Amino acid sequence: MKRRAVDTARIQALLEPFLESSLPPATLDQISIYIDLLLRWNARINLTAIRNPEEIVTRHFGESFFLARHLFPKSVASASSVARAPSPANADSAQLQAKSQLSNPSHPERSQAKREAIGSAKSKDPYSPPHVLDIGSGAGFPALPLKLWAPQIHLTLLESNNKKAAFLREVARALTLTNINVIADRAEVLGARPDFPRTQVVTLRAVEHFAAILPQAITLMAPSATLALLIGTAQIPLLATLTTLKWHPPIPVPQSQARVLSIGIRE
Repeated sequence: MKRRAVDTARIQALLEPFLESSLPPATLDQISIYIDLLLRWNARINLTAIRNPEEIVTRHFGESFFLARHLFPKSVASASSVARAPSPANADSAQLQAKSQLSNPSHPERSQAKREAIGSAKSKDPYSPPHVLDIGSGAGFPALPLKLWAPQIHLTLLESNNKKAAFLREVARALTLTNINVIADRAEVLGARPDFPRTQVVTLRAVEHFAAILPQAITLMAPSATLALLIGTAQIPLLATLTTLKWHPPIPVPQSQARVLSIGIRE
């Protein structure tokens, strides 16, 4: 059997600062397979400038899972099977559980932002899995780790580069992921299409021309939808000037001096 670039025990150790609980063995194995595919394809097409496998775990997977656990606290890390969304009668108890999982007494504002983001990320139909759109997916971050974390979501990856789109489809096939759609197109093209359904959750990370893409991302959001961004602190001032979303206080990404998770809600 071929030795993998990073074994599952090491992956778990590297991800600890970004998570509140351990990932199950099956998910760690999927991450290991993903890393091997990324390294192999990266030798032919430019998917990531990071070549060190352990850096790939922390920089790409770590950030992505950090975003995932704030959007969807009920995940593969907290349950052996995917739980159905709570019924309206149980909504209060679900929110209390999310609070106990995520609250940090030293950062009450961030805890409140997390709770509201979680509520916004849920579908209006409590039994319908959320639809998530990732713009400029590149090598698949944060979208594919988000799918590993919350397998119940319907995921669309938007990547205009055809070779990168082919890579994303190959990862989805190799990891046997379902309810995934890879679209090789640009955000402005989809945003101009009235027949393209608007989405409950939109994610964005490390895209070029951030100031131009941000308003386009908002056109793809449904009413009351959530926009989750992994950005640099220098980009935070743009959020208020380029959007009318309700932005919660940015949450620092672990092991980074200049990276934050910023969550906005369309009112």
